[in-house]
Amino acid sequence: MSVERVEEVDGSAEQEAVTMAATASATVRYYAVAPGFRLNVRSGPSTTYHVVRVLSEGASVPIWCQTPGQSVAGPYGTSNIWDNIDDGQYVSDAYVHTGSDGYVASRCA
Repeated sequence: MSVERVEEVDGSAEQEAVTMAATASATVRYYAVAPGFRLNVRSGPSTTYHVVRVLSEGASVPIWCQTPGQSVAGPYGTSNIWDNIDDGQYVSDAYVHTGSDGYVASRCA
């Protein structure tokens, strides 16, 4: 997955969102994005969807649910699983260290 467009994300706003999400549900786990990568967050489960933001290096993401989509090769293998990290925001599971080649969360409805 390549970065076609880079948008800076204010770290404090991102941390505030993570804190609010953690408060809302203690059952959601957070996973690290592959080291050294700024990861595109897309509006759907494919690289053809618009980039809605870019995660900074060292980011961790919640996985609310997962869905099949475009197959992507990344540092954690090739996967067609896409992680829903917020309302209408998806990242390829091939860039998220879940410790599994399969689903680690429920399927998105």
